[in-house]
Amino acid sequence: MSKFLKFTLAAGFAISATAVFAGDFGLGRPALPEEIAAWDVKIMPDGRGLPEGSGDVWTGDEVFAENCAVCHGDFAEGVGNWPKLAGGWDTLDHEDPLKTVGSYWPYLSTVWDYVNRSMPFGNAQSLSNDEVYAITAYILYSNNLVDEDFTLSHENFAEVEMPNAGGFIVDDRAETEYAKWTGEPCMENCKDEVKITMRARVLDVTPDVEEAEAAEAEPVAVAVAEPEPAPEPEVAAVDPALIEAGEKVFKKCKACHQVGEGAKDRAGPQLNGVMGRAAGSVEGFKYSKALMARADEGLVWNEETISAFLANPRGYMKGTKMGFAGLKSEEDQAAIAAYLSSFAD
Repeated sequence: MSKFLKFTLAAGFAISATAVFAGDFGLGRPALPEEIAAWDVKIMPDGRGLPEGSGDVWTGDEVFAENCAVCHGDFAEGVGNWPKLAGGWDTLDHEDPLKTVGSYWPYLSTVWDYVNRSMPFGNAQSLSNDEVYAITAYILYSNNLVDEDFTLSHENFAEVEMPNAGGFIVDDRAETEYAKWTGEPCMENCKDEVKITMRARVLDVTPDVEEAEAAEAEPVAVAVAEPEPAPEPEVAAVDPALIEAGEKVFKKCKACHQVGEGAKDRAGPQLNGVMGRAAGSVEGFKYSKALMARADEGLVWNEETISAFLANPRGYMKGTKMGFAGLKSEEDQAAIAAYLSSFAD
């Protein structure tokens, strides 16, 4: 090692040691209050930290459609595997609950803060404060938590109550459970007996003994008289121009509903043969409790009932899962009814 290198290393160590013992590295400076404030952007559950601003549901509808719908759907129902932001009410006690803003999130501040920090995907922090308020208002509306004329602002933010605000408990595992996870683990004879406490039915890997036994039983032949075929209902001719107009209006519905050959259920049921059909009767589709209650009352979809529903979905059926705001034009309502009548089962 050269004398120069020895001297350089010794000098470096001496300088480092002096800086450490002096408690001052000579680097940087204390952050200014305004610099700290620029980074301190957290929003508290009671609204502390919110900037001034406001946004209404209908502005939120437009901003959401432009920036969010490509992933989260036009009505916050989710696209593909992207998160659903609306729905899931009454599912938290299910084996596979749908956790959305409306069904699960306890604080509205989390919505505002997350949208403001991280959305839209790939273009984070491009939204103004008013746009974030508007999007948050629209998400509330999509979850049936506010009316269509609602405006959210920093002034009324804390007044919004989330349905699942009381659904969480304090994490007390440090006091109640940590002691069980420390110390030497038990390696043998840890329990007096071993027994099955749960079966993996959620994964459909546990055979159902009763069903298996029933399948093995000999079927009993029972003679059943063939019912007389019901007469085909007379269908009035529909103006082709009205059907064509309805096809254009139906573009607003295609995010959730399908019609035509191969139509399948999506966020909403397929609508082939919906005209004249009893409400809530598409096999395999999980309807809302609100719709099934109306179905039990004998609701049948026809031009009158569909038009009334589409005019104001949430006013006509409080608690409906459909997030669509509605068709205000009677011409559009009639066009949709005509278009749907052109699709049989």
